[in-house]
Amino acid sequence: MTLSIRSPTRPLRVCIVSHFAYPAFAGKGAAYIGGVERQTSMLARWLASRGHQISLVTWDEGQPESLENHGVRLVKLCSQTAGMPGLRFFHPRWTSLNAALRKADADIYYHNCGEYVTGQIALWCRRRQRKFVYSAAALGDCDIRLPLLRTVRERVLYRLGIRWADQIIVQTKTQLDMLRQGFNRDGLVIPMPVSSPTRQHSAPRTLVPVNERKVLWVGRISEEKRPDRLLDVAERCPDLEFDLVGPSAGSEYAQRVLARAQKLANVTAHGGVTQEQLSIFYQRASCLCSTSDHEGFPNVFLEAWSYGLPIVATLDPDHVIVDNELGLVATDIVGLEFALRQLFLSQQGWQLASQNAQNYYVKNHCFEQVMPRFEQVFLSLLQESAKRSGIDHVSGEQALS
Repeated sequence: MTLSIRSPTRPLRVCIVSHFAYPAFAGKGAAYIGGVERQTSMLARWLASRGHQISLVTWDEGQPESLENHGVRLVKLCSQTAGMPGLRFFHPRWTSLNAALRKADADIYYHNCGEYVTGQIALWCRRRQRKFVYSAAALGDCDIRLPLLRTVRERVLYRLGIRWADQIIVQTKTQLDMLRQGFNRDGLVIPMPVSSPTRQHSAPRTLVPVNERKVLWVGRISEEKRPDRLLDVAERCPDLEFDLVGPSAGSEYAQRVLARAQKLANVTAHGGVTQEQLSIFYQRASCLCSTSDHEGFPNVFLEAWSYGLPIVATLDPDHVIVDNELGLVATDIVGLEFALRQLFLSQQGWQLASQNAQNYYVKNHCFEQVMPRFEQVFLSLLQESAKRSGIDHVSGEQALS
C-alpha cells in the first residue's frame, strides 16, 4: 500500500531529546554509549542530510553553548549532576528541559526510551500544540507493570507520555501487542537502524580455524545483562576464547564479574571501547553471545548481523533468530554451550547463518530501508497538523511506500 504525503514548503523542524547522546553524536571518548544514543544520533544526522532543521537536546557535558555538528544544532540542558539532590528533579533538570524544548522551537519532538522525561516532553508539547513522537526501546517500556521505572513519580509521568503521544513507535510486534493490551494504545512497528560497515568489512565471511574462534559479548557489565552467564559458559568451554567488551556499571555485581573474568584464562575483559574499536571486535569474532533476559531489540544484534556474525542468545525478539536462521537460542547455561558447539559444528552451517545475518540486516535494518520510515512519520504528522489548523503548510506530492 502506498501512502501519498505532500512535501512541506519548508524543511521539517524536528527536536530529538536524548539526554545521554552527546558522546555518541560527537564521537567523544570510550564512555558507555548505548543503542538508544547511537540510534538517535544517526537519525539526527540523516534527517539533517535530507535538508531538515534538526535539534538534538542532551546533557551539558562541557560542549559550547551554541554548537552545530553535521548540520544538527545541539541544545544543551543542565549538567546531570547540577542542583541539590531531591530538588534537582524540578530545578534545574525539568526547568532546563522546558527551556531547551522552547529554544528548539520545533514542529515535532521525538524521544526514544521510556522514562519520566517522556511525560515531561508530552506535557510541554500538549500545552503548546506541538506534535510528540515516542519510540519504545525495550519490552519494559511496553509492560503495564513498568518494571524499569522505580518510583511512582516516574511511572505517572511515563504513563502521561504514552497517553499523550501523537505517535508511538515500537521495534517489534511483541512490543506492539503489549502496548495495545497494557496501555490501550496503538503503535507503528519500525525496526531500528544501524550504520553499515565499510565495504571491505561487509564481504562474505568464512569461519576461522577451531583454535582461533572467538565468542564476543558486548554490553554494560550490569546485572540486567547477565554477563555472569557468559563466564559460566566460558568455564564449560575452555577450548573457546571469549571477549567481554563493555564498561562496568560500577556496582558490586560488576566488580564480582570482572574479578571472576580475570581468573579465567580464556576470557579477556576489555572495558569500554570506541565504536571504531568495537568494529574490530566484530570483525575478529566468530559469533556474538547475548545473555540478557529482557531487551527491546538489542543494537548489538543489528551491529553483529551487519558484519555477518551469527548470534547465540537467551532471547529472541519476535523469533527473528530462529525464523530466519540467524543463529541459535538457548534458555540456560547448558543450552548456551550446546548452541555454541552446534553453531561451530560445520563450516557450511556457520556460513549459512552468517549469510542469513547479512541478508536480514540489509533487508530490515540498513539506513536505506529504515530512515525514510521515520521521515514518513514526521511528514504525516506535519500534514495532519496543517489540516487541523487550516493553514496550508504543504504543497506538491511525494509518494512514500
